Amino acid sequence: KLTEFLEWYATTFRDALMLQPPEWFKVFVYCEAFLQLPFFPVAGYAFLKGGCRWIRTPAIIYSTHVATTLFAILAHILFHDFSKSELLGPQTLRERLTLLSVYVPYLLIPLLILFTMLYNPYYRHPEKRKRK
Repeated sequence: KLTEFLEWYATTFRDALMLQPPEWFKVFVYCEAFLQLPFFPVAGYAFLKGGCRWIRTPAIIYSTHVATTLFAILAHILFHDFSKSELLGPQTLRERLTLLSVYVPYLLIPLLILFTMLYNPYYRHPEKRKRK
């Protein structure tokens, strides 16, 4: 059933990355499995408990890592010549934008986390003052 769903998704959204991922995309998937997924329960705990300012640095690392990988994926979707691929990728601008709409939330959420950690006064560490 899962393989059928994957094939339906890849065909419907013309996401060739899911059926024949390039090596760089596979690396992103491994990073997600071994770096990002372990972060979720830690962040869930910190945000649900509240008052955990220690989550700031891990959240900044997580969000910048995810944003960096997503910029590469979005650029690939927008600019890659899929006519040379074995599998049918997005050909028209509409198809590319449709596929982008699947990936963009995975960029927006980490960016919201990043901006929250950087600009929310609660998460900013007070400056340490020198003792006289």
